Amino acid sequence: MPARKIQITFLAGVFSLFVAIAANAEPFNLFDPGTERVVNYEKYGKFENVGNAGYKYTITDQAGLAKASGEGIDPNRSIWTDPVFKEFKAQGKLHKSIWEHVHSGNPQADFYAWATTSDDPGLRLLFTGKALEDAGHYEHALKAYRAAMILYPKSFGWSRDRSFTWLIAPGVWGSIIHLTRDHPELELKLVDALVETQPSIGGDPTKNNVSITPGRWIKYTLKDREKSRVNVAKLKVVQRRGGKVACVKYENDQWGLEVDGKPFFIKGASYMPTKVGFDSTWNWMEADENKNGKNDVAYETWVDKNRNGVQDPDEPAVGDFKLLQDMGCNAIRIFTSMPLNLELLRDMHKSYGIYGILDEPFGAYTVHSGATWEKGTDYRNPEQRKAMLEAVRKMVEQCKDEPWLLAYVLGNENNMPGSYSGVNATRTNASVYPDDYASLLNEAAMLIHKLDPNHPVGVGNVGVGLIDVYAKKAPELDFMGINDYPGMQGFGGLWEVVRKVCDRPVLITEYGCDAYWTDKGPDEDAQAQYHRKNWEDIAFNRAGEPGSGNSIGGVEFEWLDEWWKDSSGKLDVHDTKPTLDMAFPDGWSQEEWLGIAGQGDGKSSPFLRELRKTYYLYQDLWNEPKQAGKD
Repeated sequence: MPARKIQITFLAGVFSLFVAIAANAEPFNLFDPGTERVVNYEKYGKFENVGNAGYKYTITDQAGLAKASGEGIDPNRSIWTDPVFKEFKAQGKLHKSIWEHVHSGNPQADFYAWATTSDDPGLRLLFTGKALEDAGHYEHALKAYRAAMILYPKSFGWSRDRSFTWLIAPGVWGSIIHLTRDHPELELKLVDALVETQPSIGGDPTKNNVSITPGRWIKYTLKDREKSRVNVAKLKVVQRRGGKVACVKYENDQWGLEVDGKPFFIKGASYMPTKVGFDSTWNWMEADENKNGKNDVAYETWVDKNRNGVQDPDEPAVGDFKLLQDMGCNAIRIFTSMPLNLELLRDMHKSYGIYGILDEPFGAYTVHSGATWEKGTDYRNPEQRKAMLEAVRKMVEQCKDEPWLLAYVLGNENNMPGSYSGVNATRTNASVYPDDYASLLNEAAMLIHKLDPNHPVGVGNVGVGLIDVYAKKAPELDFMGINDYPGMQGFGGLWEVVRKVCDRPVLITEYGCDAYWTDKGPDEDAQAQYHRKNWEDIAFNRAGEPGSGNSIGGVEFEWLDEWWKDSSGKLDVHDTKPTLDMAFPDGWSQEEWLGIAGQGDGKSSPFLRELRKTYYLYQDLWNEPKQAGKD
């Protein structure tokens, strides 16, 4: 087993218990708010190996740190003498199960319960912070998050079914970023911080490596935020990766995307419509159920406005391409695992102004590698490497001169952490042999650049795992394509990690949320709120905005519900069973409800569309005249 360099990872969908929508609650007073608004840790201890795997903070003045921090924040224990805490405990207001105190609607009880639990200290501080945030005690919440990040860098939690662990430090860092971004009245910003993690190959969470760069607080006013906004069209381009379509680096070190020399921000949708009763092999590009020569999904779908399952006279055929155009979508993600209908895609661009982002699976699920399903794609195997490069060559030679082409993406979550044997959920060993995977990515990117210098190429990652390896072994990659489902609050430190580790623009190639609340039923409001918060984060981090300045857009997942994803194999049943433990509002993902459009009862598939509230949300966001970079 080759030695692995430090890998930076956020596990998608790990914070499922603290993204629920908190109920409004009465504020409460803190018994001991601490003597410092933001704690000066240098004053009370010693940092060692900052930014390295051996990171450590040693407290040298425990009494001073406790006094500065305030109740509920380690090492302060004054909460045990808080008279209201004693009253809550005596009156039985604190539940036996600590997990009943997550967004319960009573943040004061949640605060007392979490701040006094004997659970993992990092986990305790994280949920203490969430309770404080629910109560509007934002500054004290920031102290809880920062204490978890600095004092307990290796803390972890378990998923609900205890099938995987998740690290606390990236989550609390993200919470700090989110809270200070959404509440500019705090006039605070944490700068120069970085959280780097390396999960153990053997799966023992106690052996994870975590390095912390704690950063520093600065005063950051709303006026400072506004001053940081710039018009990128007026900035000098100092680096260009591509031609007609190019990733460009501006003189202020921010990254953007340009098409024909003009700024372009991707407002994309994962477009993989599937007819009810079929699985993912159904090719939408060849769909013509009524044999009239028109593509069913592109041109003949209709909106069931009253949701009665019947096409009424006022519900004419409009087609998905028109619906996407009206939503403000300017790009769709297309997988090359199926034959492409070039004429259809040409009309999509000519008539509706929509581009295509081509995604070559690159061995994911053994597609185009020639590997067996049982063994999975092996990036060390010369024959398999050759087969994947040949698939890339065919894709580029077929599409490089197409007017609808925007960019190439290699892989789809191929880096997902795997077992020691090397086969992960996407049936590849990329996470176990990252150098071999990265070297092949580099070969493929070089091949694309040789055949097509006009379009950029990126990797299709899950989270930011392995990007440090890509920085060294795959410099030909023009952008980082990242699938991430981080929760309601947004993408946390992802932008900063990429900026500092490999300095490339970021395209969020998947993000989104299902439209079903477990044990309650369809919930379009929660889905729309989740999408809104995620998109706001994507837009906040684009070039010219106050964030990290390396976002080039996002591709929401997904356009249409897919009824084939349940493991039962019932392709004609819209299953509501929780599928995965995810960072969605109810803590679960119903994989067959991720669309921003539904298919009704399925009887009129593939033609019927029920447009959910998220569709109309994007119609407002993506067509807003004040939205920078109208594309």
